[in-house]
Amino acid sequence: MDYSLKSPSIHFKKNARISSIEEYQELYQESITNPDTFWAREASELAWQKPWDEVLQWEAPDAKWFTNAKVNVSENCIDRHIIAGKGDKTAILWEGELGEKREISYKQLQVEVSRVANVLKAKGIIAGDKVLIYMPMIPEAAFAMLACARIGAVHTVVFGGFAADAISDRLADSQAKLIMTSDGGYRRGKVIELKAVVDKALEQPNCVESVIVFERTKQGVDMLVGRDDWYHDLVPSVSDDCPTQGFDSEHPLFILYTSGSTGKPKGILHTSGGYLVGTYVTSKYIFDLKDDDIYWCTADVGWITGHSYIVYGPLANGATQVMYEGAPNYPDFGRFWEIIERYKVSIFYTAPTAIRAFIKAGDDLVDKSDISSLRLLGTVGEPINPEAWDWYYHKIGQGNCPIVDTWWQTETGAIMIAPLPGCMDTKPGSATLPFFGIDADILDEQGNTCSTGEVGKLVIKQPWPSMLRGIYKNPQRFKEQYWSDYPNYYTVGDGAMRDEDGCIWITGRLDDVLNISGHRLGTAEVESALVEHDAVSEAAVVGKPHDIKGESIVAFVILKDGFEDSDELIIKLKAQVVKSIGALARPDEIYIVPGLPKTRSGKIMRRLLKELVKTGAVTGNVTTLEDSSIIDTIIDIVAL
Repeated sequence: MDYSLKSPSIHFKKNARISSIEEYQELYQESITNPDTFWAREASELAWQKPWDEVLQWEAPDAKWFTNAKVNVSENCIDRHIIAGKGDKTAILWEGELGEKREISYKQLQVEVSRVANVLKAKGIIAGDKVLIYMPMIPEAAFAMLACARIGAVHTVVFGGFAADAISDRLADSQAKLIMTSDGGYRRGKVIELKAVVDKALEQPNCVESVIVFERTKQGVDMLVGRDDWYHDLVPSVSDDCPTQGFDSEHPLFILYTSGSTGKPKGILHTSGGYLVGTYVTSKYIFDLKDDDIYWCTADVGWITGHSYIVYGPLANGATQVMYEGAPNYPDFGRFWEIIERYKVSIFYTAPTAIRAFIKAGDDLVDKSDISSLRLLGTVGEPINPEAWDWYYHKIGQGNCPIVDTWWQTETGAIMIAPLPGCMDTKPGSATLPFFGIDADILDEQGNTCSTGEVGKLVIKQPWPSMLRGIYKNPQRFKEQYWSDYPNYYTVGDGAMRDEDGCIWITGRLDDVLNISGHRLGTAEVESALVEHDAVSEAAVVGKPHDIKGESIVAFVILKDGFEDSDELIIKLKAQVVKSIGALARPDEIYIVPGLPKTRSGKIMRRLLKELVKTGAVTGNVTTLEDSSIIDTIIDIVAL
């Protein structure tokens, strides 16, 4: 493998937005020492219905960006491009898993989003109301998000793979008044019955007054009279025009639920002006977006990557992008390469999990398609291992495409650490250097900057526009989780180290959060789902290294009296997790054990279980355990 430094080509550098490391350093220094000037200049490229009084008001941990400005996020993603004469430019090139194709211009996008917005208004939705979106990867998912932004409603998108209980939890917290969903979607040739899942979720107490259903699969669904409506039945009665209204820069844009170290997901709140600026600027510079690019992010809109780098960032830049409904391996693992050839994709942004699956599928499927249109590659969701990076660079990029390895979070809203492709040498496995305005450091327990090669806690030392504004309805948890380790510094929850060139390497989560195929799941969430089963008295969950997914889920379960270990029970326990959370959370392995390694105070020592599933042994200190013999017992069970 060739793990040497990779420099952008002379051709790429010549045409890049930032073409020299000196230019990056100058702009970065300005963004850190004089952030008001830097961010005001970048923000001025967008449309503001009323200018700001101050760029930033900051009293840790609370930030207000572009204070008292009025802005409409939907206007910036659609209308301002039409005003600039680009209404006929293609905004979305959509392909369904079954092969259907749609091409949507910015003018058409304006009409479609306005229709959805007017339907929402007709249903009584006003600014500040919460709307839950549970959709497949069809253009209507983006329409729904942009329609909410257009009228000031707050959307909370739920990934289409989550189960009814996950929807119920989010409804209970967000108090959403309306759900936008679809009869179903397609995944690996099968219909995913989304409306049925919504119906199941609504069996629990809720505040939902209306359910709007888009037609995708045309299979029969139950429609509750007075609550449920087909979208196509509502459209004839509304206008195609919905003028944009300016909202305060700090007006809530969306709540997105993400996993933490407790059993319930937390609602990450993002607001309008700062988030828009953050996604706009990162998309522009990190993807080096040009007017003639065909951009494709393969994420789902249910995750933050889909919010920031399918809907808001690219569209704010007036990009043309591909949106694909289905799985990367349907009908086989050549589907992505065929799409790249068909639409002449020039920028391709995907996850290391997918890349590792492509490697396993073999190079023959890649060779069948002409992917020479590519000029830039990106990765997202987790650190990419050097072997996958090398294959991606040489096989997919043909040694000509820089790779932007991006590190960021649901909480940060936008990319925080990544190479700028026209000016930085890249290293396989490193996210390299911080983006403009991101004052990143790596600290030890005493708050001192770690030395070269020393692993510590990654922190951000000053505010940035797209930062979360809190955990919805839980300000105390917001302070304790992100701002308590070091005064006034945001602690991200990841370990990291710097190398001799100053490049940052992410070493993984420091809390009880799993990274499954680039998606965060709290161990406590999976444990709670297991304990819901009548047979289970206690459970402990850890992650195990996995060649494709990055981590797999391993559960250790203690049964109640009267229940016995069996293959049938293991199947039922896995099904219980899928029912409570979704297929993404299904444990790969479940071990029935007589006890768990606990301290005398009762704390489960998950780090010992993690070491066990990773290495097959436990070398860590077990003297603090209430019963150290349980480790040997569990080792014997795992070895069977």
